[in-house]
Amino acid sequence: MPMDEDAVAAIYRDHGAALRRFARGAVGSDEQAEDIVQEAIVRVWRQAPEVTVGLRAYLYRTVRNLIVDQHRQRSRRPRTVPAQGTDGFDVAVDAERIDELLDRVVMEEALMRLTREHREVLVAVHYRRLSVQEAARELGVPAGTVKSRCFYALRALRTALDELGVER
Repeated sequence: MPMDEDAVAAIYRDHGAALRRFARGAVGSDEQAEDIVQEAIVRVWRQAPEVTVGLRAYLYRTVRNLIVDQHRQRSRRPRTVPAQGTDGFDVAVDAERIDELLDRVVMEEALMRLTREHREVLVAVHYRRLSVQEAARELGVPAGTVKSRCFYALRALRTALDELGVER
């Protein structure tokens, strides 16, 4: 099947920046991250060009798999000369660390889809572990508003995570 350059460019435009941030966090190199993202987008388009629902999650999984595959290939090859800039230490990239990074990136992406008010209350109550009263004081709203926003923010967050293809 010939590659539809417009479709690939659209996927890259819509998802490339987020995928690069994720890959960069895992591999530590802008150039390597860019190569991985380009490979992932082309692979996803070739393997499943009709995928629209859950596309971003599929792309993230593909990037993750490429990172793990690259790490496994590097660890199989004997290294006689250390890579430039590593001072002789090969940075270990393990699947667990990559999965944690992916979880964080996907959660940040989902949080960015919420309104500012919903995001602020979730961060205050669930991430910073402030009490409802502490969050109310900090945000300058009544405690009842904090509770209500938390309720609706969690519903909106579930919807955002569903849209990103996160399975419950």
